[in-house]
Amino acid sequence: QVQVVESGGGLVQAGGSLRLSCAASGRTRSSYAMGWFRQAPGKERDFVAAIGWNGDSTYYSESVKGRFTISRDNAKNTVYLQMNSLKAEDTAVYYCAVSLGVGTTVVVTAGYDYWGQGTQVTVSS
Repeated sequence: QVQVVESGGGLVQAGGSLRLSCAASGRTRSSYAMGWFRQAPGKERDFVAAIGWNGDSTYYSESVKGRFTISRDNAKNTVYLQMNSLKAEDTAVYYCAVSLGVGTTVVVTAGYDYWGQGTQVTVSS
């Protein structure tokens, strides 16, 4: 079993910044991808960003490219999502997930095995 815990959400004004953290613990393998998704009320859970096990590969949705940065610290089993230039449409619950698969796609929810409970991000306009 793998536990995934997000933190760092909150309320911020448009144009501001937030940094989300996600810690994975338990029966993780030595290499695994991690990703962030978000879900606004009444909408599906959408891909935001993902990072490969060694941090060399990163992926972003078009809506956040250039504003968000994903990174990881494997010594701490933690992934970060730095969110800059936030917009009202970024308001959502942000979920972190762990993918233990090899060669699986990381831009869809089906590519992940474990999920956190989510952290609310609210951007006021």
